[in-house]
Amino acid sequence: MVDLFVDRVLVKNNKDQDELDTEREIVTRLQNRILMLFFASAESETCQRFAPTLHDFFKQLTDEFYVERSAQLVLLYISLDQSEEELENFLKELPKKSLFLAYEDPYRRCLETMFDVREVPTVVVLRPDCSVLIPNAVEEITRMGPDCYRNWHEAAELIDRNFLTKEDFEDKSMRSFSDPVRRLKYKRKKKQRRGWGAGGDEGEEAGAGRADDKDGGGSMW
Repeated sequence: MVDLFVDRVLVKNNKDQDELDTEREIVTRLQNRILMLFFASAESETCQRFAPTLHDFFKQLTDEFYVERSAQLVLLYISLDQSEEELENFLKELPKKSLFLAYEDPYRRCLETMFDVREVPTVVVLRPDCSVLIPNAVEEITRMGPDCYRNWHEAAELIDRNFLTKEDFEDKSMRSFSDPVRRLKYKRKKKQRRGWGAGGDEGEEAGAGRADDKDGGGSMW
């Protein structure tokens, strides 16, 4: 998912409209999260009716007033508005914790084509690896509300943050590409230290596999 936006500028829907414009900021915000791409237009009455539903859905999953720990969920508004004024007005209907692409950013239309958006509103739900989990979740969100997030969380196979400190998780995110090489080097050194006749490697690797299986357990979020 991060690859989709590494070279882009994401804007926070807060009073100052702060920008996330560095790779580290974007990785920190998007890594290991489900991303909802909300394609909509202020001039659409259907979008206007759906916006409060989406606002409540996202707030109930990410606001500490409702949940002990925020869901691993990001909402990004992809405006299909006809003017910047329409975009700014529609942002008032969306949660303050949501993000958006600026009106002048042509990447909005690229994403519209990339995900074959043919109607508004459309909520494309993406796994952390950028694959599409749900092409359009509008009906599911309207029908099930926050309960549908449980299904998304399980299907997306997120790393449960209950088992990682903030520092551990950031470190894991930044070094994920080099981890397989490190593991291979470690196993080779381990064999050399133990010697060829010591045995027991298979058992230890199986144990490590069982520990890895437990890594994704924990709470619903």
